[in-house]
Amino acid sequence: MKYILAGSLGNINKPLAQKLIAAGHNVTIISSSEARKPEIESLGAKAAIGSVEDVAFLTETFKGADAVFTLIPPPVTPPEDWKARIRQIGKNFADAVKASGVKKVVQLSSIGAHMPAGCGPVSGIHFAELELDALEGVDVLHLRPANFYTNLFALIGLIKHAGILGNNYGADSPIVLVHPNDIAAVAAEELLGLAFTGKSLRYIASDERTSREITAVLGAAIGKPELPYVEFTDEQNYEGMTSAGVPAELARNFVEMGTAIRSGEMFSDYKKHQVELGPTKLEDFAKEFAGVYSAS
Repeated sequence: MKYILAGSLGNINKPLAQKLIAAGHNVTIISSSEARKPEIESLGAKAAIGSVEDVAFLTETFKGADAVFTLIPPPVTPPEDWKARIRQIGKNFADAVKASGVKKVVQLSSIGAHMPAGCGPVSGIHFAELELDALEGVDVLHLRPANFYTNLFALIGLIKHAGILGNNYGADSPIVLVHPNDIAAVAAEELLGLAFTGKSLRYIASDERTSREITAVLGAAIGKPELPYVEFTDEQNYEGMTSAGVPAELARNFVEMGTAIRSGEMFSDYKKHQVELGPTKLEDFAKEFAGVYSAS
């Protein structure tokens, strides 16, 4: 089988590529960075260096593939409209799939992608899903992983400088979490089997906890068992992010996503599905978090 993976060698793509290559398949990895080429090739994959903004490049890269794995990378420079950028890249993928004749697509979507508005960047992914769903004669599987454990690394500065964890949702707000390795395992399963047909979705989660529990587990792992969780207002959250250097457009979207967590709407569709939780629990990730915390 020939597989094309968008997304360079991130936390999901690297273990995914390793699984596909170990199974004896031909893997091409798309990256925007020429510097990534040696590392990609060292895995036994082919490097396709180019931009997901370039439909002609994507089309040529996709040709002859049995399946493609699409992943919308974070912006290198702050976009004027983050949601619109995400939708456009989804359209680029859809246009390239159509032009190249690919018949199987696994898309990395997100929990909350049922929301056309009100969920920050995830609402952009909602429309990226629709772009792929409009393809005729192409089987598309949307993987909707939960909130990444690894996003919690962004809060290390808050712990070190303010001695707290916090966000614009409450301590008892339930949050669904996932480890990138668990996502890679599911993506590999689906790509190796290619049993999905039509337009479908699959949620991926590793654990379900509250902000209070997350704070307690991470605090214990870093030797701060009394670490408090503080709920910020939307305004405080926005001001905190922008004062720390987060671009305004990104900060606005992160605040909006926080309101979707606070209301519970981000997880409402997830709750309608029976999801078998992956193996990596919060306590497992806490060890990884502690290592990054001590090294930062």
